Amino acid sequence: MTFSSEQTLVQHKPLKEEIFDVLHKQIIAGKYGPGDWLRQEDIASQMGVSMTPVREALDLLVAAGLAERVPYRGVRVREMSTKDVVEAYGLRLTLEAVIAREAANSITPQQVSGLEEMLEEMRNHETLDEMSNARRMSREFHSAIAETSGNSLLIKLYGVVSNAFPDWLLYEALFRKPELLADSMAATDSEHKAIVDALKRRDADQAVQKSIEHVMESGKWLEEYLNIPSELLREKEKQVSHLIRKQ
Repeated sequence: MTFSSEQTLVQHKPLKEEIFDVLHKQIIAGKYGPGDWLRQEDIASQMGVSMTPVREALDLLVAAGLAERVPYRGVRVREMSTKDVVEAYGLRLTLEAVIAREAANSITPQQVSGLEEMLEEMRNHETLDEMSNARRMSREFHSAIAETSGNSLLIKLYGVVSNAFPDWLLYEALFRKPELLADSMAATDSEHKAIVDALKRRDADQAVQKSIEHVMESGKWLEEYLNIPSELLREKEKQVSHLIRKQ
């Protein structure tokens, strides 16, 4: 594994965050696969840095849900069983719906403007090289919606569930099938915009529906690229079908 030009670090960010960004990008690009060990000493040597910021960067990867710490052995890229993925999918469906309804009832015009600005910024990061940034901004977008709910417990719970959701594996699929990139990014942008438009109108039913549909699109990717059995995903979707109010 080499870092090549990725060793160039932007000075205004803490070193641990720059190392995190490099490792994050390499995981999404498939240079590290599920179960691969992230050896602190090797990374420090290859990047020409001390072990302290590398250890801190690995802590950030664990907190972000991309890696897991194994006692007495170290840190490795997270492995997720089918059960793990299905459970995370079901919880994500439920929480996105609950958050959308609360957000629609409490969101302010300033918060709507903030979400619209985030959408504009995400449109500047739609190349393969920008996938790690795209993933980060997408997560920040959804977290910002959760923040508008004003429900502190819900916000914390959403953070836990979003870290458990294997969206980084879905981004990794785009590196294997780059021909899907343009359509995928356009579809994601359209889905995000539909959610924001519903929130802007304070249309709770539409916000819930668009949020659930957005997560269900990820479900299609889980089925096609991670080989998650369709019947397990459909069962989770049935459990939230009552949350969508037919127009």
